[in-house]
Amino acid sequence: MSKSNGATPPQYTYVPPPSAPPSYQEAVGGVKPVGPFTPISPPVAPSVNNTIVTTVVPIGRSATHMICPSCHVEIETTTRTEPGMIAYLSGFIIALLGCWLGCCLIPCCIDDCMDVHHTCPNCKAYLGRYRR
Repeated sequence: MSKSNGATPPQYTYVPPPSAPPSYQEAVGGVKPVGPFTPISPPVAPSVNNTIVTTVVPIGRSATHMICPSCHVEIETTTRTEPGMIAYLSGFIIALLGCWLGCCLIPCCIDDCMDVHHTCPNCKAYLGRYRR
């Protein structure tokens, strides 16, 4: 049994330890070093967007299945052919060789000399050209 004489125990006040002098970067206005106990801000949640991301679909000599970047509908492209640079150059060379009575127009009838233009059947947007 302890004997109480009515005296209260002494109260201690907290005194923080002395801090180190500022480093050179801190003294001249640099960025403070990041320590292991530096609080990290919570990650920011990404905002919700209703954007449609389209990828580049390679177009070829035949119709291509894709999503139209203009109307955002799943489509099979509509194609039309037109003589390309190869058709014109080869026709010019044939005419230089002396076949100018219509033989120079033969390359304009060959599918391998034609450029293919792709359009959307829904909104009629031009989607691209396949060059030979």
